[in-house]
Amino acid sequence: MNLELVSTEADELFVDRTAGDRGSKGAFFHAYDDPDGESRWGFLCANCEAADNAVDTMGRIECNECGNVRKPDGWDDAHE
Repeated sequence: MNLELVSTEADELFVDRTAGDRGSKGAFFHAYDDPDGESRWGFLCANCEAADNAVDTMGRIECNECGNVRKPDGWDDAHE
């Protein structure tokens, strides 16, 4: 795993830009709080480079900075 050190407003994270989830405006890259990628921290929004994201139990991810959204797993119209 090739991790890139990224400094956000509150944290220094190690980001895997080869692994992520597709969003409406850009990918959500997997972020870790250690350089070995053993401790998953969350996601980094590729659209605005923010780490301030909300994740729910259905797998929905939303960037609180730019509104980039990944639809939940098992998406259907009942979730709107």
